[in-house]
Amino acid sequence: MRFNSIGVKVIAAWLSCSFPTVLFAQHDLHIKDVSGFQDSRHHWMDITDHEQVIVPSKDQPRYKTSEVRQIADNILLYQQPNGGWPKNYDMLAILTDDQKMILSQHKDSLHTTFDNGATYTQIEYLAKAYTLLHEKKYEAAALRGLHFILKAQYENGGWPQFYPDVKGYRKYITFNDDAMNGVMKMLQHIVQNESYYSFVDDPFRKEAESAYQKGIECILKCQIVEDGAPTVWCQQHDNITLQPVGARTFELPSKASGESVEIVRLLMHVRNPNKEIIDAVKNAVAWFQKVEIKGERVKTVPAKDVVYKFHEANNDKIVVHDSSAPPIWTRYYELKTDRPFFANRDGKEVYKFSEVSRERRTGYAWFGYWPQHLISVEYPDWLKKIGQ
Repeated sequence: MRFNSIGVKVIAAWLSCSFPTVLFAQHDLHIKDVSGFQDSRHHWMDITDHEQVIVPSKDQPRYKTSEVRQIADNILLYQQPNGGWPKNYDMLAILTDDQKMILSQHKDSLHTTFDNGATYTQIEYLAKAYTLLHEKKYEAAALRGLHFILKAQYENGGWPQFYPDVKGYRKYITFNDDAMNGVMKMLQHIVQNESYYSFVDDPFRKEAESAYQKGIECILKCQIVEDGAPTVWCQQHDNITLQPVGARTFELPSKASGESVEIVRLLMHVRNPNKEIIDAVKNAVAWFQKVEIKGERVKTVPAKDVVYKFHEANNDKIVVHDSSAPPIWTRYYELKTDRPFFANRDGKEVYKFSEVSRERRTGYAWFGYWPQHLISVEYPDWLKKIGQ
């Protein structure tokens, strides 16, 4: 369903802004950073997804980042009638005529989503493509996407994982894989007057600002409070009660370290933060420091090659003691106790990594260093920036 290599994306997401960056290169304008599309590309190329209407060839060619017009035109092919985009395709893939024809014949607004970088990343790219190329079709498509995002927002300020299909856990306010955060970062760029959104007129800009403020308020209300102490966030929260909820069978209600780091980064990018935002950041960082694990590291070891439904593994992972290892965090911590835990596809909590099936050990990011750079570099810099 969703890309599980959160450790690969976490620091890079904010350090590179997680979105395309406009740069000069060899007297030509590029949108050089296309990392926001990588998650969906990985799923299209490497993981069977039965909702895909086209499948890649083994050596599907790709456009260069300098080929902005071709990439932007590609992005238009995937936009659905409601203005959103589906996930798990490669926006840079050079499509065959047959693939383009199939896409044109399968317009379906039920599969539009914010998961795996979908929709908000395409809008960001089109906004920058319009700024470079001044082609109205890119402006129009970006605005349709923005309308879709504003329409999808809940009254409480959150966004579902999918819209308009909100069956099952698709309806939950989803921080996993940067779904809501990605939307909020895009809106933050509009609110903070990034030049490539200059085409957004004042009435629409005010709507975006209102949606952004509601989103910040929702994030603050979702912060898990135990015994009067605010902590961090779950991967997903109920769209009505805002309480932590599970999604897939191995994604149980919990305090989620990796996703919470990205939420803190978003809050630290709010200009002129109020006391509520400052306190939320401080409390979250204190919790990261409280639950760090010392003296352990995850080791990858050779193992017999096995092809599972969603991935292939030619190794295994084990936890070993190492007194020289830097602090590490588990992805999930138990509500109320802060006890690290894991889960299998049967939905049962386990407390030893060895009790996780090999399929899940190798197919999900259970450990990571997500808070490390935040705690040691970004947070101290932020405190100085806000004069604390």
